[in-house]
Amino acid sequence: QVQLVESGGGLVQPGGSLRLSCAASGFTFSLYAMSWYRQAPGKERELVAVFSAGYSITNYADSVKGRFTISRDNTKNTVYLQMNSLKLEDTAVYHCNAHRRAYGREYDYWGQGTQVTVSS
Repeated sequence: QVQLVESGGGLVQPGGSLRLSCAASGFTFSLYAMSWYRQAPGKERELVAVFSAGYSITNYADSVKGRFTISRDNTKNTVYLQMNSLKLEDTAVYHCNAHRRAYGREYDYWGQGTQVTVSS
């Protein structure tokens, strides 16, 4: 059974930091690109950061470049999102995603999400 379980969300003041974690199980973690998405109320889901399955390639939304860092530990089947210098507009539900394209098929798994609220 595939599971992605996010944790680490919460309430933080502007300028603060949070570290999100996403623990994966039920699939071969190292073969999947891992991403963080977020969705704020009334807005479309936004790709925040992605870490490739190989070659350690990362990519970020322009809105978080220089503030957020995505990392992964394939020995722990976990992906992280370190969020620094948080802004009010970072408030959203953050979801973990696992994606792989292989043998003509797409494999896409999602976590339930963790709430991040930036407020003074």
